[in-house]
Amino acid sequence: MKYIVFRRIMSCSLFLSLAGLHAAPLSLNDAIEVLKTQNLEIKASSLDTQNAHHDLKIAQGYSYGSLDFTQTASRSNDAGNVFGFKLSSREASFGDFGFSQFSSTNPNILTLQPKDLNYPNYQNFHQSKLTYSLPLYTGGKLSGYEKIASEMEKIKQLDTASVTAEKIYQTRKSYYDMALIEDSMRQMNVILDNITVLEKTVTAMIGEGYAKKVDLLEVQAKKANTIRMIQELKNNQKLTYHFLSFLLNQNVTEITTPNLQSLQSNISEADVLASNLDLQKASSGLEIRTQMIEVANAAYLPQVGVFGEASSADDTFLGDFSDHKAYTIGARLSWNLFNGGIDAHTIEKARIEHIKSKTQAQLAQKGVSLQYDQIRTEIENDDFQIQSLSKELELTETIYRNYEGRYREHLVSMNDVLIKQSQQIEKILALQNIKNQRNERIFALEKLTAGVQQ
Repeated sequence: MKYIVFRRIMSCSLFLSLAGLHAAPLSLNDAIEVLKTQNLEIKASSLDTQNAHHDLKIAQGYSYGSLDFTQTASRSNDAGNVFGFKLSSREASFGDFGFSQFSSTNPNILTLQPKDLNYPNYQNFHQSKLTYSLPLYTGGKLSGYEKIASEMEKIKQLDTASVTAEKIYQTRKSYYDMALIEDSMRQMNVILDNITVLEKTVTAMIGEGYAKKVDLLEVQAKKANTIRMIQELKNNQKLTYHFLSFLLNQNVTEITTPNLQSLQSNISEADVLASNLDLQKASSGLEIRTQMIEVANAAYLPQVGVFGEASSADDTFLGDFSDHKAYTIGARLSWNLFNGGIDAHTIEKARIEHIKSKTQAQLAQKGVSLQYDQIRTEIENDDFQIQSLSKELELTETIYRNYEGRYREHLVSMNDVLIKQSQQIEKILALQNIKNQRNERIFALEKLTAGVQQ
């Protein structure tokens, strides 16, 4: 009974600790660490990388040769088989040649067909054979395939890194989107508070006969519109949480949003060119094409290998194993001297593919440089627009306050006040849009460097 109570207490404690851990806001750095281990797309890509590693080991394994064991069990009365079985078993005798039919008085002895040789009885045959073969020289073909497999493994690793960089990009963008949403909600709530104050003011002024009911209706309509916009922001917040839960493969209900002012990028073009994953993949692809030329050239060279074989045979399984042992060692050279010019065309095709890959690698480098220049220019333009819109927002807030005071003095209409407030909301939304656009471009710049933040 004490054990059961103790187990229940420990279970409750564990549940509470896990619940407390789950309830703690998830920081961006912690989210990225969870992403790397839990994201399903990253896991699937890492499995491709593991397969590529096994392909490399397979290519390396051919250089070590092969060792095969063969156990044969046969029964035959075919003359060739039976005689071969007896020779392999070291049990052949002169009687097998039909000597029992020889006679010195037979003048046609040379035309005699030995029955024991041509019509033998059924013979059992059991052979145990161990064979080892090793390629000594293949013209560079095996080493070429090994290098190709190694580069293919690198490409798969880069593919996984690319998927990881993309998911980090999406995670960081979601966190900063959430920060922008919260910032917009704070500003919209301030506007809602202002409208509420204005609503109370208009209500009081109507009671004193200084305002019309239509003014109150306009204020209430603007208040409803502001509440609707705040609700849209809340819905976007929920959608962002859903997307983060999908990325991290676990339920995310609360995060620690980053400081919007902290998002800067000091990535240089040299950093991008040094760490860009597409350029690294292009380099590996070029190396593969180089090795394909070497493999094609191997067709002009001889293939040399050695082999060794040990066996034992008998008419019973493992019978007289030691006495019937046999060994064979040898070397083999094969050299294709002519095949209709196929090898020459294969080499030329490999060279053309190499030139094509080299051109594509150069094009990729220029394309990445162009992307960097475009993104950097767009970020600079966004910075300028953010500074300008921030000042415009300050101005619209001041103008709104001024019009609100003038309305109380009956110098402007309620419609004029609400127009100024609408302009204020437009600036808030425009500023949010530019900030979001700037963040996306900074994350895109980081993605060009495999997600490295600098």
